[in-house]
Amino acid sequence: MTDISTTPTSQRGLVVAPTTGRLRPVPMTDVTITGGFWGDRQATNARATLRHCLEWMERLGWVGNFDRAAEGREAPSAGREFADSEIYKLLEALAWESGRSGDAWVEQTFQDLSARVVAAQQEDGYLNTRFGGPGQQPRWSDLEWGHELYCAGHMIQAAVARARTAGRDAFVEAAIRVADHVCDVFGADGDQRVCGHPEIEVALVELARVTGDERYRTQAALFIERRGDGTLHDPDVPASYFLDDLHVRDADVLRGHAVRALYLAAGAVDLAVDRGDAELSDALRTQWHNTVAHRTYLTGGMGSRHEGESFGDDFELPSDRAYSETCAGVGSIMFSWRLLLADGEERYADLIERTLYNVIATSPDEQGTAFFYVNPLQRNVPGTPAAVDEPSERAASSQRAPWFAVSCCPTNVARTLASLTAYVATVDDDGLQLHQYAEGRIDTTLPDGRTVRLEVATDYPLDGRVRVVVAEDAPEPWTLTLRVPGWAAGSATVDAGEGAETVDGGSVAIRRAWRAGDVVTLDLPTQPRLVAPDERIDALRGTVAVERGPLVLCAESIDQDADRVDAIQVLPGAEPTADGATDAALDAVAVDAPERDWPYAGSPAHDAQRPGTVRLRPYHQWAERGPSTMRVWLPLADAATAQA
Repeated sequence: MTDISTTPTSQRGLVVAPTTGRLRPVPMTDVTITGGFWGDRQATNARATLRHCLEWMERLGWVGNFDRAAEGREAPSAGREFADSEIYKLLEALAWESGRSGDAWVEQTFQDLSARVVAAQQEDGYLNTRFGGPGQQPRWSDLEWGHELYCAGHMIQAAVARARTAGRDAFVEAAIRVADHVCDVFGADGDQRVCGHPEIEVALVELARVTGDERYRTQAALFIERRGDGTLHDPDVPASYFLDDLHVRDADVLRGHAVRALYLAAGAVDLAVDRGDAELSDALRTQWHNTVAHRTYLTGGMGSRHEGESFGDDFELPSDRAYSETCAGVGSIMFSWRLLLADGEERYADLIERTLYNVIATSPDEQGTAFFYVNPLQRNVPGTPAAVDEPSERAASSQRAPWFAVSCCPTNVARTLASLTAYVATVDDDGLQLHQYAEGRIDTTLPDGRTVRLEVATDYPLDGRVRVVVAEDAPEPWTLTLRVPGWAAGSATVDAGEGAETVDGGSVAIRRAWRAGDVVTLDLPTQPRLVAPDERIDALRGTVAVERGPLVLCAESIDQDADRVDAIQVLPGAEPTADGATDAALDAVAVDAPERDWPYAGSPAHDAQRPGTVRLRPYHQWAERGPSTMRVWLPLADAATAQA
């Protein structure tokens, strides 16, 4: 049995619970998404994705690793060295979903699965199915690649989710014993190394918040400050891959393995906020800004290199070789949400929106049972469908796959969608801020105890109108703040009952003593718009892209008159036109290039071309209809080609 009273009231239903900051998160349990784009995806996640993940991990023996460890049997571990973490991410998703919906299957599955995990814990608190057992490597013998602390971190995060939605149960207590063991081994006078994959840091800070035990925050600080001391060694891998080449507070941009860098940054923000470390906070703001300005894809994706799953240099953003791992999208949201709470600046919510619609929503298919691991912005070869009965290679990006040998992305998507309502709104002493738009209800309280009840009616992003209805009288004035995305600056309007007014990007705030039935309507422009790349992005010179609202659009071969997407060139001066609720079209030519003996010439060749239209659809929908080629960035035809 669980008892939610064992969790501090101020933290119940929170994914992140900073001790201070400009904004306070609204508990996920105070927000209900009732339909639309995200309502459909949350329902699919609960109905299909959670079961799908469990079935695959049972079939492959990843869950059975815990049964073997509990029985003390000597047998090979199934899966990779980080397989334990996937069970923990599924448990986190189950915890959030149970807290959100109260679904009986979800709750029972959490209890059954967590009991098998707890049974494998050793007497001193250590818990890992890959190390420390009969016939296995010793504990903590491979911090570069063993992922022991990484797995412990994901278990602790799952336990925090459970504590904040149901209270402290046997699983939460087991995670606390894991954390105590980590502190005993890696404390100030203990092992001075760090884990090859950051994750334990963000988990320990959240555990300190939920338990009130400062020891865990102190240990997180030790891990964060040690990183950069060069304790990780692999002659074939640079220290920057592990983020062990430079101390966190000395970096000015994210580098190395993208997921590692983003998880570390999220944990460092937590630490900086709780300890009032202005130097560390400033460093992380700088890293966020420079990474977004120089190393981020139009979709919000991060990580441009397949080698090392890493960030590239500034403006190294190739479309066809983009890695843009789904898990990096999750890490980016974690990082941005923490900075939003700390600073209250809507630019962080803008990036969260972009990443949600164009990375997180892209990974799962409509059924919620196949996923992209990487998210390129161009696909030149149709490829073949992924295997349905065995794990796929993680970088096989032509089609979504049911499962991967490294299957971190499906469970990461599952926990993000299950907790999505946590990212919708915040409060401060003056009122409520709405950051993400979805059909639903908000029933929460301001810091002084006043109740705020809102109903949100919208078909966003299919339509740009967001209608917010106040559902309860407020005797004292409070401020309703609505985010105005940067892409809508100067063309968005708001009507609070006195006529529509144009608003700039950032946010619009309306303060009054509200009455039940008061309506505020925000209209965001959703007509398609052209986007041009920074001239310093070599891979994108001479191209354009199209967006509609928060959606990045793409050209997919199945929709075109041309046989190949790479044959399409947009005519100079072409303006996108709307095609339905989300699609768009552009005047273009299809260039029919003959086969040549030598693919270069002394002057530009003007091959035969056919006028036509390039049809565009949301990037998150690509490859839903089978193998295809695809492009987000489309080349512009030169004047000679356009006139030929």
